Amino acid sequence: MPTSSPHVIAIVSQKGGSGKTTLAVHLASRAAQAGRESCIVDTDPQATAAAWSDWRGDYLPVVVTSPPARLGRTIESAKKNGVDFVVVDTPPHADAAAREAIKAADIVLIPSKPRAFDLHALAPIADLISFAKKPAYVVLNSVPAGATVLSEEARKSAKKMGLKMCSVSLGDRAAFHRSSAKGETAAEIDPEGKAAKEIEKLWKWLGKKLARS
Repeated sequence: MPTSSPHVIAIVSQKGGSGKTTLAVHLASRAAQAGRESCIVDTDPQATAAAWSDWRGDYLPVVVTSPPARLGRTIESAKKNGVDFVVVDTPPHADAAAREAIKAADIVLIPSKPRAFDLHALAPIADLISFAKKPAYVVLNSVPAGATVLSEEARKSAKKMGLKMCSVSLGDRAAFHRSSAKGETAAEIDPEGKAAKEIEKLWKWLGKKLARS
């Protein structure tokens, strides 16, 4: 992962339960493990990422809460304090929060389960992405084992909306749920498990995309 300048990753989705916070805490934790000064900015009123941080205790990454209207200032403050990897976690059903996060981001990740209702919720995000002209990728999440056809149909649906796909998808893994409930990550409870390996692949993929941007 390049370290020449700070990076801001926005994680957005209009659908609740898409896995935004899970993605946010895992990427920010992996960044901290890699020696980055990482921070999660939680703009969701439910403050799920902040709750995860409370369960985690004093271990990195740092999680701060911010209303969408102050997101830009919060990110700038974090950068002034030495943070060089910011992950923005956003609430569902909130165009204003998504818009501010996309505006601040170097790259946008859009987690989505490969199901019809979830894919339908990509449309408004696709419009925001198109307007902002930021690099953005759909990350298929909670993909059932052996769901090759389902995943391919999801990719086609996203493509029709003008959205690019992340080449790494995350399976429906118990390790993601178990670790989050403890304020941990999948790699921390099962370093050799499939969930941990998927996050590692995603981290490497993200590093290549950030290097190009």
